[in-house]
Amino acid sequence: MPELVAIAQTGQAFVDAMRRTWGSGDTVLPVDPRLPAAAVGALLDAMRPARIIDATGDPASLPDPVPVEPGDALVVPTSGSTGVPKGVVHTHASIEASARATSAALGVDAASDHWLCCLPLSHIAGLAVVNRALTFDMPLTVHDRFDADAVMSAAHAGATLTALVPTALARLDPALFRRIIVGGSAAPAHLPANCVMSYGMTETGSAVVFDGRALPGVELRIVDDEIQIRGHMLLRAYRDGTDPRTPDGWLRTNDAGSLDADGILTVQGRRGDLIITGGENVWPAPIESLLESVPGVAEVAVIGRPDEQWGQLVTAVVVPSDPDAPPSLEELRDAVRMSLPAFCAPRQLELRTALPRTALGKVERRSL
Repeated sequence: MPELVAIAQTGQAFVDAMRRTWGSGDTVLPVDPRLPAAAVGALLDAMRPARIIDATGDPASLPDPVPVEPGDALVVPTSGSTGVPKGVVHTHASIEASARATSAALGVDAASDHWLCCLPLSHIAGLAVVNRALTFDMPLTVHDRFDADAVMSAAHAGATLTALVPTALARLDPALFRRIIVGGSAAPAHLPANCVMSYGMTETGSAVVFDGRALPGVELRIVDDEIQIRGHMLLRAYRDGTDPRTPDGWLRTNDAGSLDADGILTVQGRRGDLIITGGENVWPAPIESLLESVPGVAEVAVIGRPDEQWGQLVTAVVVPSDPDAPPSLEELRDAVRMSLPAFCAPRQLELRTALPRTALGKVERRSL
């Protein structure tokens, strides 16, 4: 039976190890080498690989491995909404379907385009960049981490395509690339014309929607306000063998959203992020977009705090640009009330020095 091999490397070394592992018929479990030892141990206990290749490239056998199925390519860790490590199993067929769908939507030319990966390879977004290049045998540059100067140098050296999170996009000149996939958190206020805002998740093999439109081969539907997705790029199962898809192949995302008459998808956020205040439903994302433009706001997240009278209070957690001159609650409320109903305006303001974020730039709301 094929084995699961954990790889705790970065950059080109990871890509080389992954290709060797696939060449042996085995499956790859990417491990973020930045994780503390206890977190790595918990991940290995949950995923049960046969061996691990450490940061130096040395392999070591592990006890009590659990085999994988023939055709499995990746087991990608994701904590989802519970914080418990899960493994999303993708096959070679599903990652190829994802690569073909995104490449078709971007108009990728395998003969002239060149992919740059500067996202963590322990996440599906970074892995998907690599797999797009490998699927079409395209030039590929892989960085160990994001560095704005290195990214711009890669563009000057010939890279034409990349994927970035909004905070990284803001640190470089996007015009250096032909196309950029942006994802990982809310769209910036002004998205350059050569960028597409993506929607997807580990279970979908990365992006399945660009700028609200489903990629080729992707089906979308809304059931009870929940986004559901069907397509060949979906996972085969989780590592424990459970299949989250419906019997007819639809993946329940646990994201709330809507489709308009033209089939354009609007994502409102994780259903668990919904704030119910005084009987009104409030989604954080549109409020955050407004508050980001308020002078003095460097970063902001909107959450619900328990309240006996209102059920939840809309709360703005703000990192001020100048800690000695933070924005006032009334300034924030005024900015929201200009565009949204009054019940969306924050009733509480909390100041922080930083917001907890994942490696892809998403705010970790559970930590707030």
